[in-house]
Amino acid sequence: MSDAGPPQGDRPLGGAARSAVRGDHTSEAGAAARAGVHPVDQILPFGQMLAIGLQHVLVMYAGAIAVPLIVGGALKLPKDQVAFLINADLFACGVATLIQCLGFWKFGIRLPVIMGVTFAAVGPIVAMATAGTPITTIFGSVIAAGVFGIAVAPWFGRLVRFFPPIVTGTIIAIIGITLLRVGINWAGGGVGNKNFGAPEYLVTVLIVLAVILALNKYGRGFLPNIAVLIGLAVGFAWAWGNGMVRFDGVAESEWFAVVYPFRFGTPTFEPAAIVSLCIVMVVVMVESTGMFLALGEICGKKVGAGELGRGLATDGLGTVIGGVFNTFPYTSFSQNVGLVGITGVRSRYVVAVSGVILLAFGLFPKMGAVVASIPQPVLGGAGLCMFGMVAATGIKILARVDYAPRHNLIIVAVSIAVGMIPLVSPNFFAQAPKWLDAITHSGITLTAVCVILLNAFYNGGGSDEHAVDDLVAVAKTQGTTE
Repeated sequence: MSDAGPPQGDRPLGGAARSAVRGDHTSEAGAAARAGVHPVDQILPFGQMLAIGLQHVLVMYAGAIAVPLIVGGALKLPKDQVAFLINADLFACGVATLIQCLGFWKFGIRLPVIMGVTFAAVGPIVAMATAGTPITTIFGSVIAAGVFGIAVAPWFGRLVRFFPPIVTGTIIAIIGITLLRVGINWAGGGVGNKNFGAPEYLVTVLIVLAVILALNKYGRGFLPNIAVLIGLAVGFAWAWGNGMVRFDGVAESEWFAVVYPFRFGTPTFEPAAIVSLCIVMVVVMVESTGMFLALGEICGKKVGAGELGRGLATDGLGTVIGGVFNTFPYTSFSQNVGLVGITGVRSRYVVAVSGVILLAFGLFPKMGAVVASIPQPVLGGAGLCMFGMVAATGIKILARVDYAPRHNLIIVAVSIAVGMIPLVSPNFFAQAPKWLDAITHSGITLTAVCVILLNAFYNGGGSDEHAVDDLVAVAKTQGTTE
């Protein structure tokens, strides 16, 4: 969805990668078909599952670590706690992915879905942090939003007709625009940096961007799919060579440690913060609906109401797990859905291996400490691309809207304008009640409320059939652009 990752083209894998992914898979799929096993339920040789599973992790890794870095910065947490957020995020990614792929009780769509923290929650959570909301209240709101998601999942399909492209496109566009402020501040060296905008920072940003752009134009096979990750690695090496990297805390961090619940204290609950993240949860579930249906088409497996309900309930359960283990709301990552189509490997067990890898990554604090050491200009170069792609995806979805009725243009205009208020004038709602801060300081929340209500007022609810077609088309758009 709005979970930004490396820009992807529809390039097939090349060389040895194509042989390993497509060649072996074809023969295995043929054997599976003869044995009456659907490719989704096929267990491939372990070496092949490990190789493809690692590809899925590499594709989503940059997007996965971005959210804890953003939120940790907004909360002004020390480096060791930001590193812990990164580890907690990867650990919960792994747990949620395993549940989604393998299934547990009434949870799990049992398709090759990889789970990660959604960018849709960044705006509201940063707004809470900026307003001085304690981190325990943020985690309490995450848990409450997850419980809400589990509760509404069985009948959520009835609401999708209220989320046509004009709604989803506007929300995704404002998510990208909101995140770009973070990326731009990173690129300049970070808010409060007395050398903000220094030439060495700008050169670093240009190097990261140049690597990403070059790989997307000239890269072959799998490389364009991990262009952002490679850009981060090259930028990190450049910054290290130029004395911009500080490794303080890395040597002291442990090699192995268990991620445990409620590290920051017992969660607390605040109504406005909960409402803000419940709105995010609705947006997440709408986009997940399209992802699941599109993935069902790609995999050749029907996704009925029961499967859809289990998948959406897992978004909620993953979010509860996130709040318990000190991280944030979860959703399916669209770039990995696109990767399933590119590789042709439809086995859910392959992505379950990805879940195990992510879970294992979360148990190595030293890795999190190294990631937390990435200089902000390096993150800025990647962020400009990742977050810009989110905004561009929203704009691409809005291109599907019929603007012949003038009110559709008004819906988009007013909704984006309202969402820009906290970005352009942070004190605009200074006289509003303090308990509304979690809503009024989040452009994403304001835009979501505005566009949903305006669309319902002007257009009502469309047909369920058209809504499903639109969501699948939107999901396919995201899966090939993020």
